[in-house]
Amino acid sequence: MVAKVIAVSKSPTHTMSKRNESFIRLLAGLGVEGDAHMGETVKHRSRVAQDPTQPNLRQVHLIHSELHAELKAAGFSIAPGQMGENLTTQGIDLLGLPRNTRLKIGDSVIIEVTGLRNPCNQLNGIQEGLLSAVLGRDEQGNLIRKAGIMAIVLHGGDVKPDDEIQIELPELPHFPLERV
Repeated sequence: MVAKVIAVSKSPTHTMSKRNESFIRLLAGLGVEGDAHMGETVKHRSRVAQDPTQPNLRQVHLIHSELHAELKAAGFSIAPGQMGENLTTQGIDLLGLPRNTRLKIGDSVIIEVTGLRNPCNQLNGIQEGLLSAVLGRDEQGNLIRKAGIMAIVLHGGDVKPDDEIQIELPELPHFPLERV
């Protein structure tokens, strides 16, 4: 299966869900044009409260459509953009990517994976129990965060549904994703 974009979404305000668009524009070093989380420094309210000068490692949020299918099988009804993602993907194991993986999207966009999204209680506002559904435990009891990954924009441009995604792994050694 070819890795590709299924949907693109943004919101100019700090809402959990983002509206689907026909395309979104990514700006190098900033994020999604017109999205509340765009900027060189952190924009997520909890991070701003801690230290507003932190670099924004959460410029672009990606969720794999396979998670939507998993949630649907568990009784949830989730649509692209509803959990706050900017890019909904298909055919790529986002959670298995190492830190600093570069994703080339469409003709020109390049983003670099920074880490895992740390899901919050706002997910339960979409549907009760959703937060628990996107968290799990591995065989050793370690927490697994399934609510997507975060990235920064290295080279900007427009992204639209059906754009192909090419994966460029970083040099070895590979480091697993941690929450950002």
